[in-house]
Parts: sequence; C-alpha cells; structure tokens
Amino acid sequence: MASALTPSRPTTPAPPALAKFHAPEVVFGADSLGEAGFAAIRLGARRPFLVTDPGIIEAGWLSMLLTLLQAEGLTPVLWSDVTPNPKDHEVRRAHELYVERECDVIIALGGGSVIDAAKGVAILSGNGGDIRDYAGVDQVTRPIPPLLMIPTTSGTGADVSQFCIVTDTDRHVKLTIMGRALVPEVSITDPRLLTTMPEDLNAATGLDALTHGIEAFVSLAHNPLADTHALNAVGLVCRNLRTTITEPEEMAARAKMAQASLQAGLAFTNAILGATHAMSHQVGGLLDAPHGVVNGVLLPHVIRYNARASPDRFVDLARSAGLAVDGMPGEEAAELLAEHVRSLADDVGVPHGLGALGVTEADIDTMAHTTLDDACLTTNPREASEGEIRQLFKDAL
Repeated sequence: MASALTPSRPTTPAPPALAKFHAPEVVFGADSLGEAGFAAIRLGARRPFLVTDPGIIEAGWLSMLLTLLQAEGLTPVLWSDVTPNPKDHEVRRAHELYVERECDVIIALGGGSVIDAAKGVAILSGNGGDIRDYAGVDQVTRPIPPLLMIPTTSGTGADVSQFCIVTDTDRHVKLTIMGRALVPEVSITDPRLLTTMPEDLNAATGLDALTHGIEAFVSLAHNPLADTHALNAVGLVCRNLRTTITEPEEMAARAKMAQASLQAGLAFTNAILGATHAMSHQVGGLLDAPHGVVNGVLLPHVIRYNARASPDRFVDLARSAGLAVDGMPGEEAAELLAEHVRSLADDVGVPHGLGALGVTEADIDTMAHTTLDDACLTTNPREASEGEIRQLFKDAL
C-alpha cells in the first residue's frame, strides 16, 4: 500500500470522443474548372446530367464547362429551370428528364440552390418516391448517382455537405434532408467563378458561410476536426467579405472567400448547425426570402441566446473574428461578436430586421411552430421551446 508521501499516479486523460469526418475529393484553386472533364470521367460519366441556372449560362461559365466535358467525349444533358430556394416540383421535373434521357453522373454548376436541386434529383434517381419523403436525417437509404459539384458562390457549402434543402410548396416550408449519402464525390472550387456573382448574392452567401462557421463551432455535435475549419472560416469571412464588395475584381480576397465557403461547409456537414438555420429555413420557405440575408438578420440574436449555454466557445469565435477578447467572460465576448456580425451585415447591405424582407408579426406563430421540426435545431447548444423561438423571431422583426 502506498504511503501518504507516495506521489499519486497522474490521471490518464479521457480519450477524445469518436468523430467521423465526411468530405468529398476537393479540387481547389484558380483554373480548377479545367479538371471537370477528367473528374466526370473518373466518376463513370457518359451522359452526365448537368444542372445550372440562367444566370450562370449568361455569365459564360456553362459554355466553358460544356467544352471541357465534350472534349472528353461526354454527352451532357442540360437542365436549367431551377429557381432560388429550389421547389419540390422543380426537382420532380428534373428527375423526369434525368430518367427519360438515361443519364448517369450528376453535375451541378451554380450556387446552393442549383446544388440542392441536383442532390434532389440524385435522391429520387436512387430511391424513388417524392422528394418530400426524405425530410429528416438518414432517410436516403439506397445508393445515389455520383455527384460532381462546382460552386459559383462563396458561402453555401452545399458542394461538400451532407445537406439538401428543398421547399415544400404545399406547406410553404423548407425541408432539411440530411445524410452521409448526400456528400458529393468531387467538389471543384475555382475562385474565378465567384467574380460574376451579383453584389447582393455575394453578401448573402458570405454571411451564410459566417453563420455556418459560428453555428458549427458551438453545435452540440462539434468535434476537433470540424472546429479547425469553423474557426478559420469565421476569420476568413470577417477579413475578406467587405473587400469582395468594394473591390470585386480583387482575386486574393475572392480566393479567401472561396476557401471560407469550403471550410465552413466542411465544418457544418460534420458538426451540423443550430437555431439560426432552423429559423431561417422557415422564413425562406414561407416567403422565398434569400437564405443568407435571413441568416445575417437572425444570427446576432441567436448568438446572444446561445451564449448562456456555451459562453466559453464564443471567446474563441470572437478571437477568430479579430476581436480583442483575451481574458473576457464568454457572454461579453459573445455580445461583441453579435455586434461585430451586425456591423458586417450593415456594411454589406443587409437590413436590420425581418420586416424589411416581408415578415409580419402574423407570420411568427407559424414559423416558430415549424422551426421545431427542423433537423438543425437538434444540435443547437441551448434548448429552445416554441415560445423562446417565437421571442427570437419577434426580436429580429
């Protein structure tokens, strides 16, 4: 038996919790679009189904991609009838064309709406039924066609994520479909493609990336692998988003925002999100409002709400945003971060309240109720009742 003077044995630290990290093959950098044809061939493409939208066609990126695919002997089938916040009936029509033309690999060239629509087609192609059948977590149980994603915005992270967001037009809500099957095989991020974004879309998607980073870092499902990407994404957005607005041709800032979008996407697909996204989906479903703009309005309010549950995590986030918070209590750091986010939103032209986007007090009860069904709410660090969500909507009105 050890005497009282015998040094005690050091306590062995507990092993880290099991963490899985989902990610596609990532091709990143200027001129990386040139890899698209080779990537499609490697995925087994012969008649790829190419999803895009009219703005991308007008910008000239589709023509460039078609040339690359055709140079590899591929025969792409084009579908471009997707609108912002893709609708269930759009996904159904696209899937009908996919089947009719006997397509294989699915390629998306566009922003989050285009990528979500492409994922919706993949879900139906492998699993049948209606896209509304797959809302929730891991409802996609059968293999889907290979996915090659090429983002043209810097914020949604859909090109690397396990999420697909589709609007249920009967109930006027956004459906969150989530599962490992939806992580694409290949993501190609070419910062050149970001230069043709309209200014309002640039602002919205940048704030979406910021929200992804912040919510992933404080999520109940956060882990060390995702944390690194989340923190770096927050810093990149806070240092570079304004520059892409004021100097749109400045490619260094564009590349940093492309990296922010990518890293934020890797963070949230592995750590999931929180109340900001759960609430934002309801506004978008009800009013077809721009997702990133709604996030920019809601995020400061949700930061303050969540700081009471995980204050110390907000110190790290505030520091990554460039704020001097060393030694500061977590709730104070969170308040500075909330103010910083609001200031950034001001600088890029985002309104102060949801009212400016068309939300009325009469909408709040419905949105608070449907928020409870959103999968993103399950990993919010602080539990939220319907009444608390209702109050958050009122505060943001």
